[in-house]
Amino acid sequence: MIERMSGAATGTTAGPAAPEAPSVGWASGPLGVVQAAQREAGRQLARRARAVAAFAATRPTSADRPAGTPGAMSAERRAARPEVLADVSEWAAQELVVALSISPVAAENLLERSLTLVHRLPRVLAALESGLIHEGHLWSLLEKVAPIRDAAIRARVEREVLEWVAGRSVTTPPQLGAKVRRSVLRHDAAAAAQRLARALRERGVSVRADRREGMAVFDALITVPEAQALLDVLGQYADAIDDPDDPRTRGQKMADCLLDLVLRPGEHDGPPVRARLTVVAGIATLLGGDQPGEIGGEPVPAEVVRALARALGLLPDAAPDPGGPAAAPDPGGAPPAAGWLFDEPPVEAWNDAMRAADERWWTEVEARALRGEWGGEEDPPLEVLERWWAEQARRSGPTPPDDDWTPPDAEPPTEATDSRPPTPPADPASDVDATPSADAASPVDAAPPGTPTSPPDGADASPGWARADRAVDEASAALLELQRAVGRADRAVAAAGRAAADDDAAWEDGPAGRMTRARGAIDALVAATAGQREALAALLERTAGGGLLDRPRIAIVDDLSGALLALTDSTELCALATCGDDSCRRDPARCDHDLGDRPGLGPPPPSSGYRPGAKLDRFLRARDRRCRQPGCRRRVPLGGELDHDRPWPDGPTSAGNLAGYCTGHHRGKHQAPGWQHHLSEDGTLTVVTPSGLVATTTPPPF
Repeated sequence: MIERMSGAATGTTAGPAAPEAPSVGWASGPLGVVQAAQREAGRQLARRARAVAAFAATRPTSADRPAGTPGAMSAERRAARPEVLADVSEWAAQELVVALSISPVAAENLLERSLTLVHRLPRVLAALESGLIHEGHLWSLLEKVAPIRDAAIRARVEREVLEWVAGRSVTTPPQLGAKVRRSVLRHDAAAAAQRLARALRERGVSVRADRREGMAVFDALITVPEAQALLDVLGQYADAIDDPDDPRTRGQKMADCLLDLVLRPGEHDGPPVRARLTVVAGIATLLGGDQPGEIGGEPVPAEVVRALARALGLLPDAAPDPGGPAAAPDPGGAPPAAGWLFDEPPVEAWNDAMRAADERWWTEVEARALRGEWGGEEDPPLEVLERWWAEQARRSGPTPPDDDWTPPDAEPPTEATDSRPPTPPADPASDVDATPSADAASPVDAAPPGTPTSPPDGADASPGWARADRAVDEASAALLELQRAVGRADRAVAAAGRAAADDDAAWEDGPAGRMTRARGAIDALVAATAGQREALAALLERTAGGGLLDRPRIAIVDDLSGALLALTDSTELCALATCGDDSCRRDPARCDHDLGDRPGLGPPPPSSGYRPGAKLDRFLRARDRRCRQPGCRRRVPLGGELDHDRPWPDGPTSAGNLAGYCTGHHRGKHQAPGWQHHLSEDGTLTVVTPSGLVATTTPPPF
């Protein structure tokens, strides 16, 4: 094995089983063997997943004891099993425990992961087999992509993420995790919003023991903007402690500041600070689309961005879309009266008592049906019911019933009782207990057609016969209720289908649908209503007021690559929209001069000194946002760490000669022996390692 891997590492042919070369190429020497070993490990991992799935297929749940029998899996445990294990025997994991010497929990996890990869993420499994990804990449895909219920959406996200990985030279698990979160937020926005709502209900704080003696970790589950604001504020308080003799690190100072602010409020003498949040949101996101935004470099759902903007007074409160479709009819509204069976109200109008009664009735119907108390092949329940209802309609007419037999214990009919039509079955809309009792109607009126209305010849009209007649009466009434329940269920399903279709149509025609379909900022502006454009214009006109540390900026982005082309604001846009004459600047609407020679939008011009000017500094930090070293996701600090590719003054202080790094990789660029860094004018960074590997990074797209 080592010889085969070594051959692959040095670039020689090692047969068809040799792993596919990485995008950065094969390294020389032992590092190449490490690369080949990782590729082979991924291939074997995929092979194991397929084998585990094949093994699980030979252990179906049909071999287990049926539910409800002694010794069978409890209903609670069965319901708690992952969906992919629903058809797998509960004892399959135990065989894995014995075969692999792993714990039962690890065996269950192995089963779940393997079946998920094989049946829900086939492209991911193929990518693992080919070496495009490795085991560390699986977790974000299993955690975020596999749970998507819509198979088409899941396949779309899976394909998009893997194509993104294939187009890069280096992709670490954290980088892939960020891409996965962004793709899921864009393509599965509705489900992501539901998950966010559940997470908001679960927010809170907790403490867990740390592996270091005497220490504990204080966790707080809060939203991304809250967490970013908290981190920024603690950092500012820590930086305000200006004591050269203080031996504490910045992190230690932040922890102590948190304790002071919470446990000893008002006792510290530090100046008040304001949170600094960098919010990145596209026009479509602000106007109601599903495209995710970015807060502090972390992808967040679009609604979180809009909620934060509304809370800061940047956007007006949500209002009905004036340019959207007319209000859709209420899918839960009453259908036409002719469509109601027995003139009962729709299911949506039931109160809690009626729903409880309906649930009790269904339980009783199922129990009786399982005991075989009703119907037979020669007299199906539905036909019995139809004939019985037709007979009831005939009996309720002006012609008196043609029955002269009454039970021996019945009272002689009176004029009032003879002229009164039979009492119809109780309506659950008016009576909680919808099952009629044996005394609700006479056996003659309640019995379905085809049942005997007199004792057999030679039989005594005994109480036993009356009880049998009442039993038939109860069965008939129950069958009637069954038909009514089926009708209610059919209407509920139809109403739900109409509601879903109306919701989809409303979403497609509403602001969210129009903005989500927009391919770029221009399309989004074309699809926006006049009210939305006014709200956006008001946002762009705002300056540092309202508690903002900086005015909103407009990012001009390449629609295809997502690269930042320019960073501007409304003031610059207005200045570039006129010829520059004083009269035209005062009244831009009247400027009809040729603007062909006016400068366009683009990166700020180079700065004359070593440090970039304010505009150039802002543009570069917005363009790069995170360290440009391949594989790193640390943020570019708010101050410093913008490095000249060609040292100044030989190289200019310009957008094409500056790149953002984290502190550690900035040091490594200048101090790590054998490393080479080359920056092109469009911001593409090429890194060559001492072993000859070549990796490139581009600024993260918007």
